[in-house]
Amino acid sequence: MKKLFLILSVAMFSLGTVDAFAQDNANEGAATEQAAATEQAAVAETTTVADVDAEATIAGESMHHVMMQKFLEGGWAWMLPILIFLIIGLAVAIERILYLSLSTINSKKFIAQIEEALKNGGIDAAMEVARNTRGPIASIYYQGLLRYNQGLDAVEKSIVSYGSVQTGQMESGLTWIGLFIALSPMLGFMGTVVGMIDAFDAIQAAGDISPTMVAGGIKVALLTTLMGLIAAVILQLFYNYIVSKIDSLVNEMEDTSITLTDILTAYNKK
Repeated sequence: MKKLFLILSVAMFSLGTVDAFAQDNANEGAATEQAAATEQAAVAETTTVADVDAEATIAGESMHHVMMQKFLEGGWAWMLPILIFLIIGLAVAIERILYLSLSTINSKKFIAQIEEALKNGGIDAAMEVARNTRGPIASIYYQGLLRYNQGLDAVEKSIVSYGSVQTGQMESGLTWIGLFIALSPMLGFMGTVVGMIDAFDAIQAAGDISPTMVAGGIKVALLTTLMGLIAAVILQLFYNYIVSKIDSLVNEMEDTSITLTDILTAYNKK
C-alpha cells in the first residue's frame, strides 16, 4: 500500500510539473509575440533589447526546465515508468542507508560495557546492557547471553544462527534495487527500438528518406535510452554503497562474536 501511494504521488507530482511547464511555455510564447510587436514599432532600439532578453533567457534556463523538456520529448509511455523505478529505488536505498547507519555502534565501547557488566552483575546485567543497545551486534550478544546456561556450544550455535538472521534483515530490499537497476535500461532500450521502428515506418509511408522525418523517432529513441541509463547509474551507486556497508557490518559482527565467545569462556572458568 505504501509503494502504491508513492507511485500515485509521483504521478501527481509529474502531472503538476508538466502543467507548470506547459504554462511556462505559453507565457514564453506570449512574451515572444509582445517582443515582436515592440520590435516593429522601434527597429534599432528594440533589436538591442531583444538581444539582451534572449541572452538572459538562455543564461537563466534552469536545469529543471531542461530536464522536464527532454522528459516530455521522450514520451510518457517510456519515460514515466523509468522515473517511477528511479523514485522507488531511491526511496528503498535511503531507507536501507538510514537503517544501516542506525545499526552501526561503537563495538569496542559496547564490548567494554559487556565485560564491566559481567564483572559486576553477571549474565543478567550483561543481558540488560545488550537489550538497551541498538544494532545487530547487540542483538547477537543478547541471544548468546540468553543461552549461556545451556552451555558454550549452544551459545556458539545461537550466535551463528542469529547472525544469519541479522544479515538477512540488513539485506532486505536490495533485490528491489537490483530489479530497478536491471529494468531501467531495459525499458530505455525498448523505447529505442520503438523509436527506430517509428522512424522507419515514417520513411516507408513517405517513400523517401528525409533527415527531418527520421530525426523525431531517433531523438525519442536516444532520450529513452539516456533516461534508463541515468536511472541505472544512480541506483547502482547507492546499491554498491549499501552492499559495502553491509559487508563492513557483517565483518564487525563476526569479529565481535568471536570476542563474545572468548569473554564467556573466560567468565565460565571463574
